[in-house]
Parts: sequence; structure tokens; C-alpha cells
Amino acid sequence: MAITLTETAAKRVSTFLANRGKGVGVRLGVRTTGCSGLAYVLEFVDDTNTDDEIFEDHGVKVIVDQKSLVYLDGTELDFVKEGLNEGFQFNNPNTKGECGCGESFTV
Repeated sequence: MAITLTETAAKRVSTFLANRGKGVGVRLGVRTTGCSGLAYVLEFVDDTNTDDEIFEDHGVKVIVDQKSLVYLDGTELDFVKEGLNEGFQFNNPNTKGECGCGESFTV
């Protein structure tokens, strides 16, 4: 099982953590919501839990809880800029479909 980051995403997360002044990495998870069922959750982590899986790529730690890992295994986190828009993109090989607005997905 693995979660990876592109170099661009790792640099962006590192910048956010440096500006924040604390944190061990970011937590990637899923929650039930939206019209397709699941949505990604990305948040800063100050402390890990004993049942967390920790992946490190390009010097950045990505922390994933056990329940989310089955939906996220193999996911690559990227940071993209398209025109005036920018944000994190989740390249998840487990995704079977997404809602029209792109806010939720199914596996």
C-alpha cells in the first residue's frame, strides 16, 4: 500500500507547513458526503495516532487512517495550476466515477 506526492505537491505542502510554523505532515482521508458518496479530506497534522499509516515522499509525510486507506491505496497527490485556478488533485486508481461537480467520487 502506498500514497505518493508529486514534487510540485510536496513543495506546496512544505511551504504551507513552513508558513504555519508547526506540523508533521498532512492527513489524507475520505468522508461520506456528496452525490457520489465519498469526498477527499486534506488537513494539517500536528500529532499522529497509533493506528495511522505514514507515507513519506519528497520529504513530506502523508498520514492516512486505516479506514480511508482502502479507498486511497495507490493515490498520487498532485498540485496543479490551470489559468487562474490552482489546487490539489487526487489521482486515485480506485475511483470508479465522480459526480458532475467533481466534489465526490465512488469506488
